[in-house]
Amino acid sequence: MFFRWDWLMPQLTAPIVPTLGPVHPDALSVSIFEDTLRAADTGDFLPYDKDQRWNGEKDEKVLREDVVHQPEHTLIPTLARRGRGAVKVFAYGLRDSVIDEAAELAAKLASVHAVVGARVVRPLGPETTHPRGTRIQLKDFATGSCPAPNGPVRPVTGWPAAVQNTFAPFAETMAADGLAFLRTQMQAGQCGPVLTTVIEERIVGAIGPMEVRADAIGRPQLMPQYFAVIPEARGQGLGRILWRAAMHWGQAHGAAYQLLQTEVDGPSDRLCQSEGLASLGFSRITNV
Repeated sequence: MFFRWDWLMPQLTAPIVPTLGPVHPDALSVSIFEDTLRAADTGDFLPYDKDQRWNGEKDEKVLREDVVHQPEHTLIPTLARRGRGAVKVFAYGLRDSVIDEAAELAAKLASVHAVVGARVVRPLGPETTHPRGTRIQLKDFATGSCPAPNGPVRPVTGWPAAVQNTFAPFAETMAADGLAFLRTQMQAGQCGPVLTTVIEERIVGAIGPMEVRADAIGRPQLMPQYFAVIPEARGQGLGRILWRAAMHWGQAHGAAYQLLQTEVDGPSDRLCQSEGLASLGFSRITNV
């Protein structure tokens, strides 16, 4: 075993695991960190890796030989070759000085591996004041029912053909939110249903794909979704209707929970906070 849990556990201010992202606090263990090292050796997806929905092989891997593991802090670098490539160093530790050491390591490894990006990922606890970056939020389906919303929400395929045809221009308009990528996955038949909302026979919002998969400890998790409403249709409650429809779908299909990452103080963040989700901490990325 590489990691000492008595060292690592106190350093985990938020449940973020390199190459996997946020995980349920109950799944946070030394085993899941050890799994990421084994995956780096094989190049395979872990069976509970959410990214296996999209790619034939795992793009990001832990740089095992460059991990720094000490009683006071742990630095876990990862390498991704997509595009111009990037090194990310996950900086675990309670002292702010861990950022400087992580930045130095990120810059060094970016040079060694001839990639452009060098970043530090700093997990921060939910008690953080004046947070920036992304908030990790938990929707626990055991805490109450998620009724179907009273609004114009259906899967794309549930609308008449003329309405379905408006998904393509909608997806292109919201490409920056990942909807164009989602559409390519839909065309390839590689993802679950996508829920949409319509105004005047035109799709103006979507959330999906809707899928449930087992996490590292076998608990059914509603997978993350792409989520967007076109700017001119915002302010009418459509985002909330879509989100509630997604939660209703997840609960109805046996999910125990969902983890969400939202930009602090952004529209999705404010929506989730108003819906009573539990904040598990934050992730702050710094470019070196």
